[in-house]
Order: sequence, then structure tokens, then C-alpha cells
Amino acid sequence: MASAVTPAESLWPAPAKLNLFLHVTGRRADGYHELQTLFQLIDLCDTVAIEVRADGRIERSAGPADIPAEQDLVVRAARALQAAAGTRLGASIRVIKRIPIGGGLGGGSSDAATTLLALNRLWACGLSGDALAELGLPLGADVPVFVRGFSAWAEGVGERLEPVILPERWYVILRPGVSVSTREVFQSPELTRKSPLITIRAFFESGGRNDCEPVVRARWPEVAEALEWLGQFASARLTGTGSCIFAAVGSPEEAERIAARAPEKWRSFVARGLNVSPLHALLADPA
Repeated sequence: MASAVTPAESLWPAPAKLNLFLHVTGRRADGYHELQTLFQLIDLCDTVAIEVRADGRIERSAGPADIPAEQDLVVRAARALQAAAGTRLGASIRVIKRIPIGGGLGGGSSDAATTLLALNRLWACGLSGDALAELGLPLGADVPVFVRGFSAWAEGVGERLEPVILPERWYVILRPGVSVSTREVFQSPELTRKSPLITIRAFFESGGRNDCEPVVRARWPEVAEALEWLGQFASARLTGTGSCIFAAVGSPEEAERIAARAPEKWRSFVARGLNVSPLHALLADPA
């Protein structure tokens, strides 16, 4: 359980995302894959608690037990910003996790983006959104969309973003009790890597798919089972490389009904789709 907030701490939300589709359109010479995807922000959020330090030290005082502090993206993000801005200030950072780790919901990347945006404000660094997105990209391909703070059509490795206004939707999200290796999925020989490029209009007219899903279904039968179960109620899909799956429904009541029926061996979540990150709403509030 997270400790109480101290008077010196400020709290910053870090929302999760869903990939409404994910096409792998090529592989670059450096080994990275070219993608097309549509990022949907959702209101399932971690919280990043930050206390500014005058001694220049950066430490993670609490966070996921299975991720060493020095490897945590929030620590790496804070140090990258500290070096880029040349500030002498530091920070104590606590991460209060609600987003499942390793589920394809972008929690680690979102935590890093929140750290960059919050410390840019708290340290008075004055870096632009472009600069912060560039700073975050080496930490993870999903960091820029969280820095930008809007649901978006994405290309490249996920860094070329175009804002998209999506209709209000509610989502049922299931987390099977397995972790999926992103590296293994993208290295698998059976992964489709030549999906043709599509337009935003084509997606809204006919939809898309997740090219990683057949690989994950074949290698992680627990995910295949969850997809079959959720597919009884609505069109079910993998987000990212998984292991979380989701389905869009028309109301929070319907989402709650489906989630309540999920087998106890899986974690279930109900989330609302967002067009703007709650972090950006907070940063824009003059109060």
C-alpha cells in the first residue's frame, strides 16, 4: 500500500493506452520495426509522486518491486531531463502502480513521460513539447504519445503522431496471468512485417488488426483463451504485443457487467477512452 502523501510531494497522473490496431509495415536497417497504429488514451492511470530536492540527487523511493530503481524509466527520464536542462535540482519519485506491468498498456512509458513533463514544470526547465518527446523516445517508442498527451494516429516507430478525436467508448480490459516478451514477438519469424500502409479514413471505414496477435495467440495459450472468452461479448483484440486484451462497448454498465463475469484467474478492468491526457489537463490548469 502506498504511503501517505507528504506536504512536499506533488501528484501527477500517468494514463494507460490501447492500440486500437497495430500494423507492422516494415523493418529498418537498425532492426526497429515500422508501424502504423492508433493510440487510444484511457483513464486507467498510475500516479507519479514527486518531491523536488535541492541536492541534485535523483532517487525512486517507491515503485514496482520487480524493477530495480536504476532501471526504472522514471529514474532514467529524470536523469535525461536533468542533463539536458543543466539543472542542479533533483527529485525523490514514488510510482503508485495501477497499470499492469508488461501488459501492452504503456504504463512504464507513461510514467516516464509524466516524469519528464512534471519535472519540466517543477524544475522550471522550459523545454518544449518537441524537446521532451525527443528526449523520451530513446526510453521507449510509446513515450512521445504520452508526452504529447492526446489520442493519436502513429507511424514510424510510433513517434510520428497526428491527433485524432475518437468517439466516447468504454473498454473491458483483461490481463491474463502471463507476461509476453515484446522482443520475442518482434523477433519471431512468423510475424507479418509487410502490411500495406492504410489511411485514417480507411481504418474508420473498415478497421484494422493487430499483426502481433497471431504470434501471441500461438505462443501464449492463456492469451488465446482470454481472447476467445472476451470475444463472446464483443470484438476482442490484443493491445500492443500484449498480454492485455480489450473490447470496446457502448456503456460503462455493459463494461462492468462483462468484467464482473471474467474468470477469477484473470484481472479485469473497466476504462473510459480519453482524447486528452489528464496530465495535460492538470498542466493547463492555472490553479
